Order: sequence, then structure tokens, then C-alpha cells
Amino acid sequence: MLELLDLADRAPSVGLSQPWRFVWVKDQDRRRQVILSFKRCNADALKDCVGARGEHYARLKLEGLGEAPVHLAVFVDEGTGKGKGLGRRTMPETVHYSTVMAIHTFWLAARASGLGVGWVSILDPNEVTRALDIPESWSLVAYLCVGWPMEQHPDPELERAGWEKRGDSREYLVVR
Repeated sequence: MLELLDLADRAPSVGLSQPWRFVWVKDQDRRRQVILSFKRCNADALKDCVGARGEHYARLKLEGLGEAPVHLAVFVDEGTGKGKGLGRRTMPETVHYSTVMAIHTFWLAARASGLGVGWVSILDPNEVTRALDIPESWSLVAYLCVGWPMEQHPDPELERAGWEKRGDSREYLVVR
């Protein structure tokens, strides 16, 4: 895991700020708090789905919090002094994009090693931040479940479950 995190640290970042903060959540009580946040948020999301769509939603596998041996919470440190603010004056959101690049780099390295990664986004960021006792200047970007997959598939589970299909994203705008 440390090798994968080292690779994530090589991701590109605005001004070489490396604003990401990977938090390896090992404490079982803190994990339970995250699971409770998921359960509350998921139940709330289910209320918005009616009829067949709600039944479909209820059957989806949306997290691996109980099964995954590794939990990583990924935050952006919006107050980092690293990089000396270069490139952030007019686009401060680039620290968030940089953090997503580190997550992407970690994800690709994990998949190349045969590990599965799941991004759990049905969480209350404030609850997770409190549960993990994180500094106020950090904002949750992702909560990742990492482990050895039980099955290997070339397509995403949500596509296999019929929730959504990938579209052709080859639409380009050419400005002349």
C-alpha cells in the first residue's frame, strides 16, 4: 500500500503543491462511524427513488466498507503553503483537481497491481471529517475502499447492473 501511495505522490499538481492528504483509516470505531454515515445517506438517497427505480437502487452494490481491508480517506488541504500559491490565484479549485489526479494515479497503480478500488461518495463529508478528527482546512474529496476483488470484470458494476451505460464521449468542440 505504501508503494501505491508513493506513486500517488508523483501525480501532477498545481504549482507542485501536492495538496492531497491520504488518511489510512485502520481504527474500527472510526470505520463504523463512516459506515453509519453511508447507511444514513444511502437511506436518504433511496427516498428520492420511487417505484421500479427505487427497487433497482436498493439492489445496487454501492460500497465495500465492510469487506475492504483498506479504507483511505482522501482530503485536499486548501491551506497548504506548498507550491507557494502558484497557479491558484485565478483558479483556486485547481488544488481539488490536483487531489483528484493523485487519486487517479493511485487508482491506476492499484488496478495495475490487481487491487480493486471503490470510491464511496454516498457519505456526509462533515461526519467523516469529524469521525477522523481531521483539520478544518482539509476537505473530503474521496473515501476509497481498497482490496482484492472477488471477481474481475472489464466493465463497471453499475453498467452490469443496468443502472447506466457508458456513452460515446467523443464529442469535441473545435473553436476556429
